[in-house]
Amino acid sequence: MSDQITPHRATADSLDTLTAQLRQSPTPGLHLVKATATAWVAGLLAILFPQASRCAAPTSDEVREDLGVRAAELRVLLRSLDYEGDAPAHLTASFFAGLPEIHRQMLRDAQALEEGDPAAKSLDEVIIAYPGFTAITTHRLAHALSDLGIPLLPRILSEWAHERTGIDIHPGATLGHPVIIDHGTGIVVGETAIIGNNVKIYQGVTIGALSVRKSLASVKRHPTIEDNVVIYANATILGGDTVIGRGSVIGGNVWLTASVPPDSIVSARSEAHVRQNKEGEFTAPDFVI
Repeated sequence: MSDQITPHRATADSLDTLTAQLRQSPTPGLHLVKATATAWVAGLLAILFPQASRCAAPTSDEVREDLGVRAAELRVLLRSLDYEGDAPAHLTASFFAGLPEIHRQMLRDAQALEEGDPAAKSLDEVIIAYPGFTAITTHRLAHALSDLGIPLLPRILSEWAHERTGIDIHPGATLGHPVIIDHGTGIVVGETAIIGNNVKIYQGVTIGALSVRKSLASVKRHPTIEDNVVIYANATILGGDTVIGRGSVIGGNVWLTASVPPDSIVSARSEAHVRQNKEGEFTAPDFVI
C-alpha cells in the first residue's frame, strides 16, 4: 500500500506541475493593457460620434478636453508597451495629427452606408446601430496605429471590434473609402489585403490567403480588390496575386483564387428545377441537395 499514489496526491502533483508551467508564462499584466486599450477606443469613438455616447451633446471645450484625456491615455498605453523617453509623446502626436482625416473617412463610410441601404432610415441609425460601421471605424483607428509600427495595440482594437460585430479585419489591411459592409457577420479580411474605394461587402465574405505558412509572413498573401467592386454573401477570394478588377461583381458563394479583369461578373452556377403540378393534397418533400 505504501507504493501506491493516492488520488489526492496525484491531484496535488498535477497542480504543482501546472503551477510551475503557469509561472513561466511570458509578459504578465498584459490583461491590463487589453482592458485599458478597449476602454480607450470605446471612449475615443464616443467623442468622434456623440450619437453613440450616453452623454449629452458636448460643448467645444468639453470635446477638446476629452480628446486631451484620450491622448494622455494613449501615451500611458504606449509606455506599458515598453516605449521610453519621448517616443510615446511623438507617436501620440502623429496619431492625433491624422485623426481629422480618419474621421472624415469614417463619415464618408457612414454616408455611403445610409445612401446605399434602403433599410437605413438615417445617418444616426447607421452610426449607432450598424455593426459594419463599428467594424470599419475601429479598423481605421487600428490601421493608423499599425502604420506607426505600434505592436499589439492595433490587434487588441481589431479583436474588440471582432467580438462586438463578428467582423474580423486585420489592422494591417488597407481599406479605401468608402468601404461599405452590409450586415457583415462572418467577414474576414486578411493582413495584406488591399481594398479600394467604394467597395461593398456582404456577410460571410473571406478575403484571405491561399497558405498560412509562417515563412510567408512578409509576403503579400491576400487579394487586392479594386474600386467599385461588390462582393456578395459568402464569397471566398484567396491569394496575394489575386486582383478583382474595378467595377466587378462577385456573386454569392463564389470561390476565387485567380484574378478577374475589370467589369467582370462572376457567379456560382445554380440550377432551378420546376416540379410538375400534382393534383390532391401537397406534401412537402425532404430537403435534399
